[in-house]
Amino acid sequence: MALDDDDYLRRQVLKAIMRDDITPLILTFNEAPNIRRTLERLQWAQEIVVLDSFSDDETIDIVRTFPNARFIQRAFNDHTSQWNHGLQHCSGQWVLSLDADYVLSEELTRELKSFDPQTAKCAAYYARFRYCIYGRALRGSLYPPRAVLFRKACCRFVPDGHTQKLSIDGAIGWLRGSIDHDDRKPLSRWFWAQDRYAALEAKHLLETPLHQLDARDRIRRYIFVAPALVFFYTLLGKGLILDGWPGWYYVFQRTVAETILSLRLMEEKWKSS
Repeated sequence: MALDDDDYLRRQVLKAIMRDDITPLILTFNEAPNIRRTLERLQWAQEIVVLDSFSDDETIDIVRTFPNARFIQRAFNDHTSQWNHGLQHCSGQWVLSLDADYVLSEELTRELKSFDPQTAKCAAYYARFRYCIYGRALRGSLYPPRAVLFRKACCRFVPDGHTQKLSIDGAIGWLRGSIDHDDRKPLSRWFWAQDRYAALEAKHLLETPLHQLDARDRIRRYIFVAPALVFFYTLLGKGLILDGWPGWYYVFQRTVAETILSLRLMEEKWKSS
């Protein structure tokens, strides 16, 4: 065999090892409208772990059409416990944690395919997001960057209000490619989820000393201010007035979410008075 052929085989083996060292982890519950698009961008992975909370739609049928996806189920109690349970099933040293409505950009897909775990200097890498409304990318959103790629031995999920955050023991870096957040579940499901999130978030905001909250959460504690600020900031500050109906949809969606949180805060205050 020629030397060039030997070099080619070594490169292919190295790439296979790299792909095997990153395990995408996805949590699901009735994600049939989203999960196929997410999994299609993960066909480079040796194995994908899908941790499901006993969906009763077509989620499981869709996942099983992808030969590299391993489907496991666990009853949901909270986000932190669910994510940490999923980590136990990830065989790779690195984990790519994704929501079921996260679609990797082509740039990020190429970046992950060439990622070399042996030379990585950070314990975790953050990714930026483009928010999409039924496939239409917005020029801005309130969705923050998130640590999505991390060394399993150095990281653990911990509670953070209604959801969780990644506790990172080590340096952090940034991925060049972005992720599209493109949730296409029905609006009724969105209202259901927002009310659950708001109930948990309200308790967290009221139980946390004011000096430990960031500026955004301090404003939320004033109850009436946040919905109005979110409306004008997303519409004008983020420029979504220029994005047509998808922009207006997002503006009203975030304003309603803040309004639900304000109502939950009022309810909690009345309960404790």
